[in-house]
Amino acid sequence: MATPEPSFTVRSLGGPSALLSYGGVTILVDPTFDPPGDYPIGNRVLTKTAGPALGPDEVGAVDVVLLSHDQHPDNLDRGGRDYVDTARLVLSTRSAEERLGGAVLGLPNWVSQEFDRPEGGTVLVTGVPALHGPEGSEPVVGEVTGFVLTGSGLPTVYISGDNASLDRVREIAERYAPVDVALLFAGGARTPLLGDAYLTLNSAAAAEAAAVLRAGAVVPLHFEQWAHFSEGAEALRAAFAAAGLSDRLRLLQPGESTSF
Repeated sequence: MATPEPSFTVRSLGGPSALLSYGGVTILVDPTFDPPGDYPIGNRVLTKTAGPALGPDEVGAVDVVLLSHDQHPDNLDRGGRDYVDTARLVLSTRSAEERLGGAVLGLPNWVSQEFDRPEGGTVLVTGVPALHGPEGSEPVVGEVTGFVLTGSGLPTVYISGDNASLDRVREIAERYAPVDVALLFAGGARTPLLGDAYLTLNSAAAAEAAAVLRAGAVVPLHFEQWAHFSEGAEALRAAFAAAGLSDRLRLLQPGESTSF
């Protein structure tokens, strides 16, 4: 008997970037293609320590780009902006639509965009809440968004974007739990902008988010390749083990894939 084709595949490209195939719809998350180096942002510098697993030419055209936000170079760098300029459609925040224009469409919370699947049926991409830091930080860090993917006969997939708020995760869980797969931006990002406050989920919060979502599997993204992350793969393994969720965790090296 032939093995059925996977309905969802994730390939990590490093940092926040991932190439997804969801029911035959190809999706690129947060394109970052620049080499290692120092990247200014306001009066600060973010340091990238490794390049992407694939370049834009190797990724090729996709059906849609999901961009959590455009204002930080670790989520959309120069190479990513060049890619976005040629994309068919980019779903992001309304702020990104105003700043970038072109094919960028702001997707408000709980609003969905429909895509036709190659073999029939549709896929829905829905914007969901995210907060890139502690409560009250949005005027400083800017607007960000997450996404949920749904479709008949397909797993429910949550893509957190640069969200640090478990309260936002609880809002999403109220509508979508149990989630089959959660792509959680982790790493416990910190910069001088907000002192010791986390700008993304730390490892313990990522494990708690997995429990809140009742996630069948978790694929962490955006926990390496930048110097402002405070926790990496080992911290994620330890936190998920402490929460009794080691069997849910799928840690990928850049370039590696996992399928569902």
